Amino acid sequence: MSRNIVQFAVERAIGAVLDSPYFHWPSNDARFPGEGEVSVMASFPQTAVARPLHRVTGRNGLIDRYFYFSMSLLFAAIVIWGFSKTVNQNLIQASPPRPLLLWFHGAAFASWVLFYIFQSALVRTRNVKWHRFFGWFGAVLAAIMVTLGCIIAVVMARFDWFALHETGTDVFLSVPLGDMVVFGPCVALAILWRKKPELHRRLLFVATCCLLDAPFGRSDYLFDHNLFYACLDGVILLGVVRDLLVSRKVHVVYRVALPVLVVWQAFLIYLFRGAPAWWHALTSRIVA
Repeated sequence: MSRNIVQFAVERAIGAVLDSPYFHWPSNDARFPGEGEVSVMASFPQTAVARPLHRVTGRNGLIDRYFYFSMSLLFAAIVIWGFSKTVNQNLIQASPPRPLLLWFHGAAFASWVLFYIFQSALVRTRNVKWHRFFGWFGAVLAAIMVTLGCIIAVVMARFDWFALHETGTDVFLSVPLGDMVVFGPCVALAILWRKKPELHRRLLFVATCCLLDAPFGRSDYLFDHNLFYACLDGVILLGVVRDLLVSRKVHVVYRVALPVLVVWQAFLIYLFRGAPAWWHALTSRIVA
């Protein structure tokens, strides 16, 4: 009697395993050694691991849903880290006092970072209607950023030249003006393609990344070794990694933007560090 009960229990257990969604017979339905069998233990880990992994890296997975919001927080962290090194000495308690326009420029820069966080949070919480509504505020803010960025670059180059008696501030104009040349068109294209989310979000991501050379450049080591652009590109590469993990391919925005950016950045560094005669003559006239 007891033997029958044990046999019955074993048969039920085996049946439960065979009927489990984790168990799959091979395609040729071979169930015996030497005929292409797939063991229970071999099949189980592949499916069991794939499911939670897909929840992290696949479509609508953790990375897909939280990447851009996480990046917005990373932007804020980089800005705080970078500018905390110089904001007190070069702005708050600066001697001589910096031009008032620099305060407005800093406020606009901080507003853009906060706005990016806010917009990313609206998308994450599925408040797309409000995201689109406030997007026009972002368009105006971006226009202010480009205008202020170009003006303050010249103003500070003159200030550093005449008030602080620093050399090379004229040729350094290539960096801040070059940033605006990239930031402005990226935002404009993002507005143009605002109804194409895959393009829109990546263009705004790249545009915001292109502002990060400012905080990265506050590190003396990164600035002296011309690594501020490399750090910026490293943040953009996180977007490439995200695409590979989620969709297994790199989006066209990165395939086009990254090579163009690298070439453009190398050219800007050449203008700044190499200071060719024509660039030096041009910027000297601007600063004078």
